[in-house]
Amino acid sequence: MSLPKHTAAHSIPPHTLTRLAREWLEEDAPNFDPAGVCVASLEVEARLLCKTPHSVLAGSPFFTAVFTEVGCTVDWSYQEGAELGPDAVTLTAVVRGPARCLLLGERPALNCLARASGIATRCSQLQAMATAGRWHGEVAGTRKTTPGFRLVEKYAMLVGAVSMHRQDLSGMVMLKDNHIWASGSITEAVKAARSVCSFSSKIEVECRSTEEGREAARAGADIVMLDNFQPQELHVAARALKEEFPNLPIEASGGVTPDNLAMYFSPHVDIISLGCITQGCPVVDFSLKVQKPVAHSHLQEGWPPQIGYTD
Repeated sequence: MSLPKHTAAHSIPPHTLTRLAREWLEEDAPNFDPAGVCVASLEVEARLLCKTPHSVLAGSPFFTAVFTEVGCTVDWSYQEGAELGPDAVTLTAVVRGPARCLLLGERPALNCLARASGIATRCSQLQAMATAGRWHGEVAGTRKTTPGFRLVEKYAMLVGAVSMHRQDLSGMVMLKDNHIWASGSITEAVKAARSVCSFSSKIEVECRSTEEGREAARAGADIVMLDNFQPQELHVAARALKEEFPNLPIEASGGVTPDNLAMYFSPHVDIISLGCITQGCPVVDFSLKVQKPVAHSHLQEGWPPQIGYTD
């Protein structure tokens, strides 16, 4: 029996899942599928196996949407957000449907699941570090996502229990060094941004020094990002800004990795964002193994009891 999905799945509109599934299938099979002739429409069952122990399952809504689009069903053994393992191989779900349709959806579905689960696993590990360090703030992702795949990767951050940060340029105004240089000053850049964004939009300013942080706060920035600071420099700057602007959220970014994350924890830092949540993140190894046919037993003997498709 299928188990309920992680609540993060409820944030994705059904029509969005359908649209993405169709786009991925169209990309992989824009014309003919010659290999489909080999297997035809024989009803088969395939087992989804996870071969990366201690991984966080993420991406099941996308996986299911792809197979729904090609007329197959998916029966999950684990909830979205569950840790898979500790066994070397974990049976995660069973997919059923016509062979040619199941194989048509295999690669797009696995791509989504492997990528999303890899990101969710890394996010879960980073959040565990923050909890262990008794840090009060939020670990966050960035916009350093794969073109065309941002929604999946941002969703995976949700499942992994970290902040997605802004979704796109309209989600929050972030004034980076190039904006400031082109505008002439932080004050002018904030003033110009405030003139076009409504009360519902926050403005964050990327700052390279404590003085730039002060200028941003005085100009009306809602969040100050201390960018590319070494940990000790960060602690001093964040403390100075908090003493002068106690309600100002401080974000640290630039050069933060899983190996040095704990060095950035500070009572004066509220957000730490990491590009490595999506860039260079390992994927989780999933495979789909077709079992013996569940119907049409009159077919010739010698059908392989188990066929793996790995391309």
